[in-house]
Amino acid sequence: MSDHGFTHLDPLGRARMVDVTPKEATHRRAIARSRVSMTAETASAVAQGAIKKGDVLAVARVAGIQAAKRASDLLPLCHPLLVGAVTVNFEILEESIEIEASVECVDRTGVEMEALTAVGIAALTVYDMCKSKDRSMVIGEVALWEKTGGRSGHYRREDVIGGPEEG
Repeated sequence: MSDHGFTHLDPLGRARMVDVTPKEATHRRAIARSRVSMTAETASAVAQGAIKKGDVLAVARVAGIQAAKRASDLLPLCHPLLVGAVTVNFEILEESIEIEASVECVDRTGVEMEALTAVGIAALTVYDMCKSKDRSMVIGEVALWEKTGGRSGHYRREDVIGGPEEG
């Protein structure tokens, strides 16, 4: 830890990547969620496969998986991890699509950023696929819902109720 108390700063206050080499590799898992709010008409069109650009959820699923594998390319001080598994699922509601990503690995640091990146990019992909139908969409509620493994142990949001089903 730096003299400033921040792990991503060296003693001179310069940015650095945290040294995780002394840590043991353990199984780690993180679940993140996001929501894309939209008109009921747009949500219905997604559910019916009626969006002109194609299968919105299939494209968003692949985008989320790809994003999880590339989180360290996007986030400057994020460690590159050998991601072992990624799932991205959706639940279409009346005026939104809920997105959930689960990421797992065996490594020295957690996969929270990979899960958050997965839902963020999946949400952006939903927006991109649907924008010609509904430019009023709002991407929101990006949050870590659960994580396991590592020194800090298990974390679960208190307001976790259900989650997106396979879609």
